[in-house]
Amino acid sequence: MGSQASGRPAPTGSAEPAESAREALRLLVGRAATLAVAESLTGGLVAAELAAVPGASRAFRGSVTAYATELKHEILGVDAALLAERGAVDPDVARGMAEGVRHRLGADWGVATTGVAGPTPQDGQPVGTVFVAVAGPSGAVVVPLRLPGDRGTIRRASVAAVLELLTAELRRSTVAGPESTGPGRRTAERQGPNGHT
Repeated sequence: MGSQASGRPAPTGSAEPAESAREALRLLVGRAATLAVAESLTGGLVAAELAAVPGASRAFRGSVTAYATELKHEILGVDAALLAERGAVDPDVARGMAEGVRHRLGADWGVATTGVAGPTPQDGQPVGTVFVAVAGPSGAVVVPLRLPGDRGTIRRASVAAVLELLTAELRRSTVAGPESTGPGRRTAERQGPNGHT
């Protein structure tokens, strides 16, 4: 389990995803760093926002859409026992996805989304439960969200939230590249946009 990270505002998913994607890529290119994406509930939407930015290939290495639970283990290396015990909608699964895609695609940074877009609950989690994660040279942070709305609204807000989180972590980071210290673990138990964790 990760330690608590406090004093940081939670991503709200209210920023324009295209704006956050441009800013994240600008920050990555500025430090000659790379990014990989692992997606579940967003089904490739995060990668699409990044790839839409001109010059994205200077930092964006690629993505994995691991929609099926077993692919989170087989492709991204998420612990099979964790998936069996808690299901795919879990903060440690989000962390494992971000760390796994970072490692598997040889990137400096990895991001991940997992959650329940609806219309029905999954793995005992209600619709709107989402976990977004960012893994970088100094560790990983996971943010839990409770997002209102229909399936499309939840998916779009998840894209915005993970890109906001990535941008915030890049701004906070003073390390620039893979030769940095080994990964640590942090979990930011922050409130989502409707006041729930």
